[in-house]
Amino acid sequence: MGWWQLNADTLARSRFVVSPLAETFAGLKLLHAGAGTHDGERAWLRAHLPGYRALLGADPVTARLVRAGLGRDWIADFLTPTPRDGEGFADEIARVRAARPSDARAHLRLSVAGPLPAVLDRDDLPERAAALLEWVWEVTVRPDWERRRRVLEADVVARTAQVSRGGWVSVLDSLRPGGTRWLGDNRFQINLHEYPPREISGAELVFVPVTPQRVGWVAWEERERYAVVYPCTGVLAGDGDRAVPAGLSALLGPGRAAVLVLLGSPLSTTQLTAVTGQGLGSVGRHLKVLRDAGLVERWRAGRSVLYTRTAAGQVLVEAGQGTGDPAGLVL
Repeated sequence: MGWWQLNADTLARSRFVVSPLAETFAGLKLLHAGAGTHDGERAWLRAHLPGYRALLGADPVTARLVRAGLGRDWIADFLTPTPRDGEGFADEIARVRAARPSDARAHLRLSVAGPLPAVLDRDDLPERAAALLEWVWEVTVRPDWERRRRVLEADVVARTAQVSRGGWVSVLDSLRPGGTRWLGDNRFQINLHEYPPREISGAELVFVPVTPQRVGWVAWEERERYAVVYPCTGVLAGDGDRAVPAGLSALLGPGRAAVLVLLGSPLSTTQLTAVTGQGLGSVGRHLKVLRDAGLVERWRAGRSVLYTRTAAGQVLVEAGQGTGDPAGLVL
């Protein structure tokens, strides 16, 4: 397994950062894989995968660059500059474009774990990578960036509240279940690969959420800045993508049941609005009814209000998942 050594001060100074480029690169990884994990991702792929494949079909050099750069166990470092707080997409992509060609080739040799394919022995690799990421951003991410950003920011609020309630260990263990966890003795497991440990005490450490699920990576710049990119709690779902048990939907109504199902993790009204596609007023009314019924509770985290299921709400959802018969659901 790969792990980082860090002291308490480094962890205490760490923070969460929203990155348009990280979201874009996660989209590129999803396009490269060609398979979604839920209906929202599958709908997104249906809309954009044909254009992506046509683009690479007309540019075999960039197609080979993608295959090499998104290696099975290692991503070429120049493709994923470490996010910085407050940086916009234009500034982030400029750092990809500014990579030295010799560094890009060296990073690709690591990602392919061998000699560089002859077609990639060239100096325009950073420009090609930047152009492709710009296409992914402009065509597939930017049109709904505001919605994505709300989901990501709500995840940050929820994680920050989790730090306050359960400490950093609870957050690190939950970023990528089975991948990240706190090992004790100032050791943070970042993945399951057998990489040499890194001492990062004193460096800047940021955690970066992205909406595509089952993606994640780490990035660093020398010994000064490190990042862990992880899938956020909320997913970008279409109106029909809520995985709501039929019985629960019949009992509570589809909109209210969808809200209750999503509240297995703390979410704000903003995030619920973004991931359900329901209006803010509708979400607010559902939350009021669920709170009055004792199925949902809320608390304030800074300037945000977060909601989550109560024990009674959890029992109701679990009962709904265990039976498709509304009669099996007991309040």
